[in-house]
Amino acid sequence: MEFLSDSVVLSRILFALTSMFHMLWPLLTIGMSIYLIVVEAIWLRTRDSKYYYHARFWAKLYVLNFGIGVASGVPMEFEFGTNWAPFSRAVGDFFGSILGFEGAMAFMLEAGFLGIMIFGWNRVNPIIHFFSTIMVAFGANLSTFWIISANSWMQTPVGGEMSDGKFLVNDYFQAIFNPSMLASVTHMSLGAVETALFVIGGISAWYIINQRHQEFFARSLKIVLATIIIIAPLQIYVGHVSGEQVQHHQPSKLAAIESLWETIPAGESADWNLVAWPNTAAETNDWEVKVPNGLGYILELQPTVSEPIQGLREWKPEDRPGMVALVFYSFRIMVGIGFIFLGLMLWSLLQWIRGQLADSKISQQKWLMRAWIFSAPLGYIAVESGWIVREVGRQPWTVYGEIRTSEAASNLPPTDVLASLVGFSTVYLVLFVSALYFGSRILREGPNFNLPIPGEENQETISTSQAQHRPDSRPAESR
Repeated sequence: MEFLSDSVVLSRILFALTSMFHMLWPLLTIGMSIYLIVVEAIWLRTRDSKYYYHARFWAKLYVLNFGIGVASGVPMEFEFGTNWAPFSRAVGDFFGSILGFEGAMAFMLEAGFLGIMIFGWNRVNPIIHFFSTIMVAFGANLSTFWIISANSWMQTPVGGEMSDGKFLVNDYFQAIFNPSMLASVTHMSLGAVETALFVIGGISAWYIINQRHQEFFARSLKIVLATIIIIAPLQIYVGHVSGEQVQHHQPSKLAAIESLWETIPAGESADWNLVAWPNTAAETNDWEVKVPNGLGYILELQPTVSEPIQGLREWKPEDRPGMVALVFYSFRIMVGIGFIFLGLMLWSLLQWIRGQLADSKISQQKWLMRAWIFSAPLGYIAVESGWIVREVGRQPWTVYGEIRTSEAASNLPPTDVLASLVGFSTVYLVLFVSALYFGSRILREGPNFNLPIPGEENQETISTSQAQHRPDSRPAESR
């Protein structure tokens, strides 16, 4: 329990708690905003009321996630000033401006149009409402761009230089579009969409297997399946590209991901550790199960590697990631879930082609529906695992190669940080339970088919026409 007296470790745990809890909610809103565009566009094109009710039903879950996402994200902004003040002073000129762009451009855009998207039905023209839905989705995804761009710069810092402990920006565009930005933003955006689609698919399968609104949710499951056919394999490919970025720019992180202690010279075969137990003190793996030539095929589609792959022993112990086992297994969890999603997509596609997903037969596919329900939370686990690989694998650097984590943390009393940790844990537990309660209530109620459809059942409840003047006929003394 020595970490309880180490304010740097406690600050890292606190930021990990806030960031990983906050991440749960934007994941769904970012991906679901794309889904809402799709169903609303189909409704405008076909005027099939079922798609309108789809938009109204899923938007309820969107709003619930948006609200908790905003509430849980605010503390992170303050932590940069309280727990990570030296980091903020050193890189604030760039990092602070990027977070400012995110708040001023992305969040305000999303929040500004959200009111129209939620309350604008029957109040604005359907085209204007559709435009608002697009703007909400654009704002949500723009937020991803700025946040991941800032984080990618911490992974591959360029566009300036450190001078007297302060990062001076020479080229903002080079810093924003740093070497790992494009692959990271794409990987994260696809992860959010994939997570949201499997949540929607899992909820739809739950309704189908319980034979509630079977035809309605069979339709949403098919929309998800039609989209995931593209997303699932594309995400695996982009994940591979992200791995190549790590190989070239953060070799110590790659060594931790593979639990690789000895350097593999160029031209030699590279085995892949399927499972292993890293021993940091002994600088080796206590045991391991290897796939012959597996790493070579993963990195270069051949048994040997054309460039050397550095092992962890190439760095001093204080310059390499410390929690190798956490990075190693988090990576494999993330990748494993990606292939589970691909397998479920292929299984569902096969059944669709065989006609087994027809409205009259889909409820008979009980094992397939159970698989979709099981998959609903897996996207969250995959993204959180990927984030652990990204952040823990970067250690001991906050800004890779420039600022160590120990130099970036504020010198605070450990008891103060521990009190914050306990307080945030309590608040987030309350938020999480509240989200589960209200989310489950939305699911129990199901879609509301009595909602008026714009342009079809609109009835004025409040007359806005000018009233006819009627002279006051009462006696003057009684007025």
